[in-house]
Amino acid sequence: MAKYEGGCLCGAVRYRADVDPVNERICHCRLCQKAIGAAFNARVLFRIEDVSIEGQWAIVNTSPDLKRGFCPSCGTTMFSRRDAAGIMGITTGSLDDPSLFRPQMHIFTASKQPWVMLDDGLPQYEAGPPAA
Repeated sequence: MAKYEGGCLCGAVRYRADVDPVNERICHCRLCQKAIGAAFNARVLFRIEDVSIEGQWAIVNTSPDLKRGFCPSCGTTMFSRRDAAGIMGITTGSLDDPSLFRPQMHIFTASKQPWVMLDDGLPQYEAGPPAA
């Protein structure tokens, strides 16, 4: 079982998950692009109760059912949460060891930036992932 730890740029917020993730995906939707400030959001998904967080962090609603957590001091976006589903995505860039990330698929590729070339052999979905 892998241990996932990380935090914000300034160190004011730290998180930890000592369980295997629910899934690991790369999202190319426009909401993620804007919220993360990058071409995609590589994230590791956990159940909310499996992630412990230390420090003061802030939340902003970016859609009716999605909240994003960030450090109010340095602005690092670290989380996205869907409370109704009980899940939390951790941005891989905020992990202490981002090499732990093992993506399983690309989602919302219809919004992928044209200069991003996906040649990693992972499944690609123009919209959300298929229902489990």
